[in-house]
Amino acid sequence: MNYDMFQAPDYYLVDELLSDEHKLVRNTTREWVKREVTPIIEEYAQRAEFPAQLRKGLAEIGAFGPFIPQEYGGAGLDYISYGLMMQEIERGDSGVRSTCSVQSSLVMFPIYKYGSEDQKRKYLPKLATGDFLGAFGLTEPNFGSNPGGMVTNFRDMGDHYLLNGSKMWISNAPICDIAVVWAKDESGRIHGLIVERGMEGFTTPETKNKWSLRASATGELVFDNVRVPKENLLPGRSGLGAPLSCLDSARYGIAWGAIGVAMDCYDTALRYSKQRIQFDRPIASFQLQQKKLAEMITEITKAQLLTWRLGVLRNEDRATTAQISMAKRNNVEMALKIAREARQILGGMGITGDYPIMRHMMNLESVITYEGTHDIHLLITGADITGIPAFK
Repeated sequence: MNYDMFQAPDYYLVDELLSDEHKLVRNTTREWVKREVTPIIEEYAQRAEFPAQLRKGLAEIGAFGPFIPQEYGGAGLDYISYGLMMQEIERGDSGVRSTCSVQSSLVMFPIYKYGSEDQKRKYLPKLATGDFLGAFGLTEPNFGSNPGGMVTNFRDMGDHYLLNGSKMWISNAPICDIAVVWAKDESGRIHGLIVERGMEGFTTPETKNKWSLRASATGELVFDNVRVPKENLLPGRSGLGAPLSCLDSARYGIAWGAIGVAMDCYDTALRYSKQRIQFDRPIASFQLQQKKLAEMITEITKAQLLTWRLGVLRNEDRATTAQISMAKRNNVEMALKIAREARQILGGMGITGDYPIMRHMMNLESVITYEGTHDIHLLITGADITGIPAFK
């Protein structure tokens, strides 16, 4: 069991930009992560097992749908609070944050935004308490960056819909109780449907042999003539824009979460460099190590300011898809570079489970790809500034 000595860096006094509620939410989440996540996460990552006991704790601290109104079971917090929670949870582990992101942004968000009142009342409170765990079905074996090409489809059978197809690389799939699945109707229009565990023909095989997100449950969603009640169709919006709006919410959370990873790697490397003696001096006294550490704190500070401003815009409903893409891409790349440099500072110890750096590094290899690949996010920015999409 590892003792968590993490101290968060705040070089530009960003805390002064936060409200008392923001700091309370962040500190509460941070203490929960120190108490419940970091002491056990290395063991679960080594075993490639999701720590299911965290599910209720995440619900208790409000990490499932924190921005969902209280009348539907959420905490009714703003988007900066949501970001700070994702930052602290991903500081513990990207896989645990993935569970929260999927639950909040990809399952609860579309039900709240596009669901009927009956759907909101039926599903959101149980998702908020962790009694239900959700999954989001968009990516398919042959359609990742081009989700509009999906082949999963449903037909109107009169009193129900008949759903066929499959989704892959789905977080929470093996353990989900419901899934928000995006599929094409007979005219080719994309809609969201709520598929429940136990519906005949619905299976969720687990993805094995992952080197990344090992403490997260990943799998497929397979639909073989699944009868979906008509009341399970999300009525509020159709078309590709509906699932993409959910991805905006998830990417926003990732932009914050990546900072948590970077801070953990930096804090670990800084502490180690002051304690590790070589040539009769702590390695923190050497110029090359100071260069690494100084560049780390600089990039973390820039990312903190970037996401804080994005949070303000998100609260004002002014954050654009392109702005969110920029933050996600920048911050994940920043965190991955810091993880690699921190591993160098720790030398051989950096590859062991005694320190979190290698686990973070491997996790980030997934984070830099999911919710839009690193290259696609660059092209989103390119399309935004030139007006010319390069991927169509």
